Formats: sequence, structure tokens, C-alpha cells
Amino acid sequence: MNPSSAPRILITGSANGIGLQAALQLSQRGCRLILADRNVEAGEAAAARIRQAGGQAEFRPLDLGSLAHIRAFAQEELSRGEPLDVLVNNAGLLPPMHRSTTADGFELAFGVAFLGHFALAGLLMPALLRSPAPRVVSVSSNSHPSGRIDFANLQLESGYQSSKAYTNSKLACLMFAMELQRRADAAGRRLLSVAAHPGISTTSIAAGWRSEDRRKLMDRFEVLGYNLLMRYVGQGAEDGARPLVLAALDDGIRPGGYYGPTGFMQAGGEPGPVKPARKALDTATAARLWERAQALTGVHWEALD
Repeated sequence: MNPSSAPRILITGSANGIGLQAALQLSQRGCRLILADRNVEAGEAAAARIRQAGGQAEFRPLDLGSLAHIRAFAQEELSRGEPLDVLVNNAGLLPPMHRSTTADGFELAFGVAFLGHFALAGLLMPALLRSPAPRVVSVSSNSHPSGRIDFANLQLESGYQSSKAYTNSKLACLMFAMELQRRADAAGRRLLSVAAHPGISTTSIAAGWRSEDRRKLMDRFEVLGYNLLMRYVGQGAEDGARPLVLAALDDGIRPGGYYGPTGFMQAGGEPGPVKPARKALDTATAARLWERAQALTGVHWEALD
């Protein structure tokens, strides 16, 4: 592949875990990579690892918990004047047991995984639209059916639980991917927006879910269930990254589609199309969530108006 014609792909949360494994696989397929993460040391090491193997990668610090940092990052990218072919909204976190917030006062998981990526994608849309076939991949979870979009308690100001914060944010990410496709279609933009998830995979987040000292007593059954799934049908981070790579590069990806492991409970197995929960298909809620995200972040997506 001609280096100048290779897809240029930005992956958030790519210093380790699923993001790093996706970057390694995309590099093997000749892509030019921008690794973005708040962990500078690990991110630089990841980019160096890819370059040493003959790939093309650079690292740029990005804190998705700060709108000011997201705006500065996007402005620097736009100033380069290059097309951005694919944006992979991968970064996420294991929410702490006690409610915490981003620099802008958003609940941490919701603020980073959903609002941070909403703002980043909106601000980077001019770079994406420079590409002849732009694509946005948003990473959800097979736990999203447990999530809830409650506009009266959107950021869990009351009744906070770590597991609720996680699943709510992942449901929001999935609904965002589908709503972005609807809005791109309505605006006549040749943009492909899809969602993907890694199944039950061994990552730093997974390790946190398995650490019972982080959990309330009522969550112990959840941890036990996770451990059983990981033992019998789970997979490593390398396999967990495959649905993201499929969604980022495959020619047969369906607009607004959802991709993940196709095995038992979508925990592991070959990557392919998977079925989202019915609640993720609620277009009225998705549109309202979009409007709320615009109000919270101040990012208004003029390119899709």
C-alpha cells in the first residue's frame, strides 16, 4: 500500500488494552495511526512499538475528561489540513465506587466515554469530511442492555453505582453511533457511523470488574457472573479488538450497524454483525440525548445542519 494513500486513523484510548490491540492490527494492514490517550508514557511507548515494527504511528496526548483539552487537540488536528479517514471512539474507564466527575463537572464515565467522544467527533468533523469515505466507530459494550437513559438523572447525581455508570455510558455510545448515521444521512453526508464492542475481553477495565474489593455486596453476583463468562467464553484483548478493526476497515459494514463477537452472549467468537438491545433503537430518546449532549458540551455539529 502506498503510504500516502493508506487510511489515516485516530484511535482514542490506544495506549493499552483493546485500543492498543486495535492499533497493532490496523498497523499490520498498512494504516497510518494517530494514538490518543491521556497516559503519555504508555502512549509514546505504543507508538514507538508500532514504528519499530515498520508501521506508521504518532502519539498525541488527549484528556477526554476536559473539554478545553479536547478543543485544543481538535484544533491542532484541523490545522494540519489532512483528511481523517476513520475516528475510533474507544477510550473508556472503570467508574470508581464513589461518584467522581470530569474537569467540567460531568459524571466520569458518561463524561469521558460519551460526552468526550461526542465533542471530539463533532469538532473533528471538518477533517473527517475531507476524506472521500469518512467513518466513525464508537465502542459500546455487550452490557449496554443494562444501561438506562434517564433524563431526570442522566449523570447519576442520585443512586450512583459504578456498574450503572458504566452501562449507561455504553448505551449512550451505541445510541450516539446510530443517531450520527441518521443525521449524516439527513444532511446528505457520505459518512459511515457504526458501533462495535469487544465482548468479554481481558483488559485493565476487565481486571477492575473482577476485583471484588471495588464492589458493593449487592454487586458480587455480577462479578461472579463475569468471572464465569471470562473463564468459559471470554477472550483476550487481541481477539476483543477484532470487531473494532472490522468496523473500521471492512467494505461490507452496514451504515448505523453494530459489530461484536458472535459467540455465546456476544462474549467471544468471530467478529460480525450483532443485535443491539431494543432500547438502543429508540430514535426519540437518541435525538433527545444528542440535543442534551450539544447543550452540555457546547459542540453543535454545524457540518450536519
